[in-house]
Amino acid sequence: MEIDCKSVDRRGAASAIATADAALHNDCAALAGAIPLCDNADIAARRGCTVLSFNFTQEGLPMTRFATKTSLSLAALAASLVLAGAPALALNTRSFISNGGNDASSCINIPNACSTIEGALAKTNAGGEISVVNTSDYGIATITTAISITNDGGGEAGIITGAHNIGIDIIAGNGDVVTLRGLNIDGQAVGRSGISIHTANAVHIQNAVIRNMEEAGAGTGIGIVPTANVQVFIADSFIFNNGSVAATGGIVIKPGFAGHANVTLDRVHLENNVRGIWADGTGAGVGFGSHVVIRESFVTGNAGDGVLAISTAAAGAAFIVLERSTITQNAGAGVHADGGHAVILLSDNTISRNGTGVSATTTGQVITYGNNRNNNNIGAEGVATSTFSSF
Repeated sequence: MEIDCKSVDRRGAASAIATADAALHNDCAALAGAIPLCDNADIAARRGCTVLSFNFTQEGLPMTRFATKTSLSLAALAASLVLAGAPALALNTRSFISNGGNDASSCINIPNACSTIEGALAKTNAGGEISVVNTSDYGIATITTAISITNDGGGEAGIITGAHNIGIDIIAGNGDVVTLRGLNIDGQAVGRSGISIHTANAVHIQNAVIRNMEEAGAGTGIGIVPTANVQVFIADSFIFNNGSVAATGGIVIKPGFAGHANVTLDRVHLENNVRGIWADGTGAGVGFGSHVVIRESFVTGNAGDGVLAISTAAAGAAFIVLERSTITQNAGAGVHADGGHAVILLSDNTISRNGTGVSATTTGQVITYGNNRNNNNIGAEGVATSTFSSF
């Protein structure tokens, strides 16, 4: 990069343009004045100057200055090498990870792949892509920028969380988009969370398997806990065997006070968790909270409620639209809205073999479009609080 550098050479040049990094703008004059220079190549040869040179232009005319071997200190040498334009190590637009990789490698191609997601993140541009080559445990990672991590059939892209850990922790910028495709995240009965989403513009999760997050007193397959606005899209994924106590399980959506989560689930299986999925508005302020759409999904075999919306009249929204899905064999209620600002809309669902079919408590609302099948539950079938007409 060329920048204007104010400096005075021996012949009194008023200004020069040095080839240097912009961050060194203020150092140009000091360096040019501190190092004795030879005026031309002939003098350089007689005085024993090195080949090391600084290129300037004076009033549009090129001029080269040669530094003497004896006068150039180590510190000046280091600075001069930067000024000479030595390029910084470039980050990859696309990086690779494999079971034979090494995080000391460049990740630039398959022969030079890294071995972990974390290692590849350090060598990949914001907005870039990390491609999975083959089956391995690629380690837990924290994502702080826009990135795509993709496994399109190279093998099992495993992440074993270990005790008390989060598989993928997303703390990205408010404008960043994160894509996770084809990951298999296993807590092995001690993990805290498979994926935790704090900040981002949007997160896309596709073809994921998230299981066995059962840390004592915790355990969540996917935790969506934004402090600002976030959109989350989950498709074609299996989330099972997660949770250890009552308020844990498959997917929890719990925005902070000024947080707002728009979440879409499409063809997602939530199986054998403590709770299936729940939107919790109790920590959000009025006007914030979560809006969730669940379509063509299965919520089955969970130890508590299958689909739960919970909030209060003084807190944020917990709003769920449930359509064309099967809610079955959950020990609690199949569908449960609890508290003011907790609303669940039902269209074309099958609700069966649950502890209770549908339940609305503490002024929560369960609203039907009149085309659901709610029967053969173990306890009460339950009734909707109101009906919307189709149009």
